[in-house]
Amino acid sequence: MSWKKLNCQPHDLQLLATLSGGQSFRWTHNTETDEWTGIFSKTVWKLKQADNCLLYQVLGSLLNFPENNGSNNKKTNFKKLLENYLRLDYDLKELYKDWSNKDELFKSAGQQFYGVRMLRQEPVENLFSFICSQNNHISRISSMVEKLCTNYGEEICKHENTVHYSFPDIEKLECPKVETQLRNLGFGYRAKFIQKSASQIVEWGGAKWFDGLQNMKYKDAKCELMKLHGIGPKVADCICLMSLNHLEALPVDTHVYQIAAQNYLPHLRGKKNVTEKMYTEIGDHFRTLYGDMAGWAHTILFCSDLKKFQLGDNSQVNECSKPKRKRKK
Repeated sequence: MSWKKLNCQPHDLQLLATLSGGQSFRWTHNTETDEWTGIFSKTVWKLKQADNCLLYQVLGSLLNFPENNGSNNKKTNFKKLLENYLRLDYDLKELYKDWSNKDELFKSAGQQFYGVRMLRQEPVENLFSFICSQNNHISRISSMVEKLCTNYGEEICKHENTVHYSFPDIEKLECPKVETQLRNLGFGYRAKFIQKSASQIVEWGGAKWFDGLQNMKYKDAKCELMKLHGIGPKVADCICLMSLNHLEALPVDTHVYQIAAQNYLPHLRGKKNVTEKMYTEIGDHFRTLYGDMAGWAHTILFCSDLKKFQLGDNSQVNECSKPKRKRKK
């Protein structure tokens, strides 16, 4: 299968931090070929960075079927799908310049962690993936998301002995028996959150319900999301930021709290828990600092502070080994 080209310079898109920094959980990296395989929009993709462009392949898709597009003659524009997913309509160089002028810490982080993009994800997948993320780590979250897909999604294609599935439609997750099934699959208390939230969304209009949230003001959309079973402020902010175009949303976890307390809000240092008041204060501080794209800007700071990434001699972001243990005194 031949590669197709997308006009995108390496400095405008850094695949490692963008695809494995905790936004999406359906991308895998082949370190030998430096190729990424992932799934979105019921389509299986392969991506690879070249010197002056992004190379991509469509390994399989459910979007080519007539019943999905309404016409035998209408073909899916996969290039536009990919451009939209990667938010290539935003000039990242200008955004980095603006954020660097506002914050010296960002200026330092931005020079090393270039090309980190905020993915434009599908709300249904985004929401249920982040329900799985509660009190969890990335490898287990990824495993849970794949279980949702293999048990409730549609088969897209088989590639290199791996069968790839789409993320399930929300109607597949609302049936009461889904909770028991998911508990048997190891989802724990998240099983109830998934089934109950799916049932609520179907009752409120299904996937189209999310369209209304995109047209709301950020705080109103967040409040609506928190009416769902098991959705707290952090998960609501993740959904607002990553799939509802509310780029000022800023999910605050203990890691984000540490960045804020250490570098911006010293009076918050030493706190054991992030209270609701602290959560709001941290988010508002970065919204004041960075403006209406504070969530995207802070994602770069978040990636730069992760132990998972480090700067190599060739100015590329690489996965690093486990941190060294401190010597006993």
